[in-house]
Amino acid sequence: MPTAATKQHSAVTSPYPGRLTRLRRVIATSGQSHALITNPLDVAYLTGFHGGDSYLLLGAKDAAIISDFRYAEELEPIRRLAKIIIREGAMKDAVVTALKNRGIRACAVQAEAMTIAERDSLARAAGRSVRLLPVSGLVAAMRAVKDAGEIELIRRAVRLQEQALLATLPHLKPGMTELEVAARLEFEMKVRGSSQPGFQTIVAAQPFGSLPHYRPGKAKLAMNKTVLIDWGSVYHGYHGDMTRVFALGKWPAKIKEIYQITLDAKEHAAAALAPGRTTKEIDAIARDYITKHGYGKEFGHGLGHGLGFNGHEDPRITHMAPPAELQPGHVVTIEPGIYLPGIGGVRIEDDYVITGKGAKNLCTLPQSLEWATL
Repeated sequence: MPTAATKQHSAVTSPYPGRLTRLRRVIATSGQSHALITNPLDVAYLTGFHGGDSYLLLGAKDAAIISDFRYAEELEPIRRLAKIIIREGAMKDAVVTALKNRGIRACAVQAEAMTIAERDSLARAAGRSVRLLPVSGLVAAMRAVKDAGEIELIRRAVRLQEQALLATLPHLKPGMTELEVAARLEFEMKVRGSSQPGFQTIVAAQPFGSLPHYRPGKAKLAMNKTVLIDWGSVYHGYHGDMTRVFALGKWPAKIKEIYQITLDAKEHAAAALAPGRTTKEIDAIARDYITKHGYGKEFGHGLGHGLGFNGHEDPRITHMAPPAELQPGHVVTIEPGIYLPGIGGVRIEDDYVITGKGAKNLCTLPQSLEWATL
């Protein structure tokens, strides 16, 4: 009889054999026979198992997930993809045993996913019998390009967070605290299917909108003042990420001015998204527009980032990193901002998928000043 875990997994098994095959090719080109995948999001991407605290040992002809009793039932469906090893002792000892049982003398490990202490502990346990070879980016490049199923999950994440915001807006009123707004919005996302917020929801009232990664507190909404809301959802592991700014009543003159500049910069950059364009080129379009209007120094962060299993992943659309070429299947945010200390700030953010010829906005909420006036 199928278990609950089997039923949950059955509808989404199809991408995983192909992903494992692609990673095997990557491992082979790195000159290794096996790789130890320790990043829990990479394990989930490759197998569909989201439980965490589990490693994937992958070779050209074999695969094993090393986990513990807490996940034994949840891992049952994964037996079609990999052998399940339920450890009874420390993870490092179970890994070394698995390596030695397979006669593996050298194994690639994810340099960006293991701390120095974790790697050293594993190396001590392995002794001279197994060499651990740090490798970066084994799975990141694969995850950056989304397939049709992944894009649909991101679209659904975006849609539910849009619906959650629309359900929240009628409740906004002067005197409501930032924390109350965040709680309401996160509740509305969860009842629509978001497993958790994609990040700590940003609700920045009045001058606190000038702090790009503000954490909501007891500041209150007020008439004729603005509130910036940056919120994200998670649907079947995939993230949505959007930002809007609202005014309760009349817009402060300076915020009204920078709102239109920010929106225009966003639209110019988004219109240029296409395969072959570089991340630095796209960033420059918005940055140059904002600079031309006198606020270049007030836009200090990158224009956007990749979106998927992580809220922030490759490609990074920024002037602060080497340029990367956009490809069909990349999903990125475009989120320029202007921040005026003591006054407030504006950031407007949508999520785009790069297509064969350009890009498509996965978001549908309006952006006009008129719509954003409550």
